[in-house]
Amino acid sequence: MTLKNYDIAELRRLDVAHHLPCHQDHKLMQDLGGARIITRAQGSTIFDGEGTPLLDGMAGLWCVQVGYGREELAKVAYDQMLELAYYNTFFKTASPPTVLLATKISQLMGGNLSHVFFNNSGSEAVDTIIRLARYYWQLKGQPERNVLIARNNAYHGSTIAGASLGGMSHMHAQGGPFVPGIEHVMQPYQFNEGFGEDPEAFCQRAVDAIESKILEVGPEKVAAVIGEPIQGAGGVIIPPEGYWPKVEALCRKYGCLLAVDEVICGYGRLGQWFGFHHYGIKPDLVSMAKGLSSGYLPISAVGVADFIVEALRSVSDDFVHGFTYSGHPTAAAVALKNIEIIEREGLVERTRTDTGPYLAKGLAELAKHPLVGEARSVGLIGAVEIVAEKGTNKRFGGKEGPAGLIVRDLCIKHGLMVRAVRDSIVFSPPLVITHAEIDQLVGTIRKALDEALPALKEIKAAA
Repeated sequence: MTLKNYDIAELRRLDVAHHLPCHQDHKLMQDLGGARIITRAQGSTIFDGEGTPLLDGMAGLWCVQVGYGREELAKVAYDQMLELAYYNTFFKTASPPTVLLATKISQLMGGNLSHVFFNNSGSEAVDTIIRLARYYWQLKGQPERNVLIARNNAYHGSTIAGASLGGMSHMHAQGGPFVPGIEHVMQPYQFNEGFGEDPEAFCQRAVDAIESKILEVGPEKVAAVIGEPIQGAGGVIIPPEGYWPKVEALCRKYGCLLAVDEVICGYGRLGQWFGFHHYGIKPDLVSMAKGLSSGYLPISAVGVADFIVEALRSVSDDFVHGFTYSGHPTAAAVALKNIEIIEREGLVERTRTDTGPYLAKGLAELAKHPLVGEARSVGLIGAVEIVAEKGTNKRFGGKEGPAGLIVRDLCIKHGLMVRAVRDSIVFSPPLVITHAEIDQLVGTIRKALDEALPALKEIKAAA
C-alpha cells in the first residue's frame, strides 16, 4: 500500500475554512486551528498526519469490530461496484447482496425476527422503529397507541426523531421543538442514581419507573418501550441484573412493543451477536448499525418481528418509508463479508471467553486506584468512573464533567484514543484487540489518572 503524502498543515487550515465536524465546539475547533488529521490505520491502531500511533480504544465510534486495514473488505466493495455499484429497492427491485444480508441478519437474530429493513445510519434505523411501531398500531386499529417510552440520558441518534427519542438534556436544549409523543424515565445507572442502594431494590425501582410511566400515559396509548441493552454514549451504563427480563415482562403485560437499540451493542460487542441475546430477552424491533459493516461503509438495519410483517402485508397499501440508499448493494456486500470475518475468526466467542474477561480482570485492578469509583465492563465495552473521594460517588468541583476531560486528554497524549462522558472514561476497542493492547489500554488510563492528580486537586481546592 502506498501512503499518500498529505500537506497536514493545509488540511487543518481547510478543515477550519470549510468543514463542520460532528458533535464539536466549533469555536474551540477554530481556536485549535483545525482537527487532528487521521491518515491511516491498521489493526487496532490509528495514525495521525504526524505519524503518531494511537491505540483506538473506541473502535472508531464503537464500530470497527474487525479492525482496520482488511483488504478483503476493500476487495469485496471493489468487485461489487464493478458488478452493480448501486440500485434502489423502491421499484419492486432488490440486489443479491441486499437479500442475502437480510437473510443472514435474520438468522443471527433468531426467534421471530424474520425480516430486515435497511437504512444508512443508526439514527435512520431509530427513525424507522418509530414509524414502524406507530404504523403497526394504526394497522391494528389502535392509532392512539403512538407514545414511545425511552430512558433519560439514552442516545438514539442525532436526527430530530432520534434526538427526541434519546434522553440527553443537552441535545434537547438545541434545535427543538422535538417530536411529540415521547416520554422518558430514569436510567438504570446505579453508580449515580442509586449509590449504596441494594442492587435488587434499585433494579425494581428502575423497572417500576417504566410501569408508572405506562400507567400515567395509559397502556392503551403506549406503542413501544425502547432502550439500549447497555447505554453506550450515555457513559456505558450497565443495567442491574434482572432489569431487562423485567422490562420485557412489562411490555408483555401491557401489550406494547419492545424495541432494542443495538447500534452499539450489536455484532459481538458484549460477547454475543446481540445485546438482547446477552440479556436473554426477545424484542419485537431491533435497530443496528456500526459493527454491521465494522464502519467500512455506512449501513444500518432494523430487525422486524414476523407479526409486524404480517400486519404490513394485511393491507394493499405502501408503507411510505425508506431512503435512496436503503439496501445499498455495495454496503450490503461489505457487511456480509464483515460478518463472515467475525464468524471465521470467532470474534464473538473470543470476546465472551477470552478478551472480555481479560479486560475485566485488568479493570478490577484499576478499580483499586484512589481516583476510581467504579470500573465496569461487559465483553469489550467498559467505563472507569473518576471520583474525588474513594468509596463515594463525589465529583471533583462538586459537579460532573471536568475530571473526565482532563483524564481523556492525558490518555490521548499518551497514545490511547478514548472518550470522556462526564467523569467517565469510556472505551470499546476493536474485537481483534490483543492481550498486550488491553494491557496498554488499562495501563495508559492508570498513567493518565496518576498524572491528572495535581490538576484535579486544584479543582477540588477551588470548590
